[in-house]
Amino acid sequence: MTTTIPPEQITGLVLAGGRGSRMGGVDKGLQNHNGMPLAMHALLRLQTQVGSIMINANRNLGAYDSMGVPVWPDAAADYPGPLAGFLAGLEHCETPYLVTVPCDTPLFPTDLVERLAQALIEADAELAIAVTREGDALQRQPVFCLMKSSVIEGLIPFIHSGQRKIDRWCGEQRCVEVLFDDAGAFFNANTPDELRSLQTK
Repeated sequence: MTTTIPPEQITGLVLAGGRGSRMGGVDKGLQNHNGMPLAMHALLRLQTQVGSIMINANRNLGAYDSMGVPVWPDAAADYPGPLAGFLAGLEHCETPYLVTVPCDTPLFPTDLVERLAQALIEADAELAIAVTREGDALQRQPVFCLMKSSVIEGLIPFIHSGQRKIDRWCGEQRCVEVLFDDAGAFFNANTPDELRSLQTK
């Protein structure tokens, strides 16, 4: 029995569809980090780990189009959150698996997808999400998620019922958590100060 998933069976999705509220309402994925938009860093890092890749964005679509991969907005208006990005990705995913990463975390592990895939297969799960250690507690990182494409069947009614909480949806699936020791790799830039501090990492 195989213990992993070939990269060509996995589509990657960079989530860049948020409001950027804590960043002053700017489009977070287009903010400059070391001479390149944040989303481009995420795109290039994920691209080497998957067979195909796309972006979920809700504004400045031309700027995202220029990154050279398909760009899909949320089907629902009013920025309903990462689950809407998941759904946009799943609706356009042509592989058995979809993996998501946010646009504001450019240093995520280069073995992220490989480790999530191995855990998903070994646990016979529908989702595999990253977890980090913060002191004595474990911190879920649910937007770093590898999922079977078939979860769309339950995600559509979940969202249409008005629910948006990603942790609740994950809790309703067969979900395996994968511990990554380097919590710093998941540092994300939610504010201008955090973006500035990223430059030194």
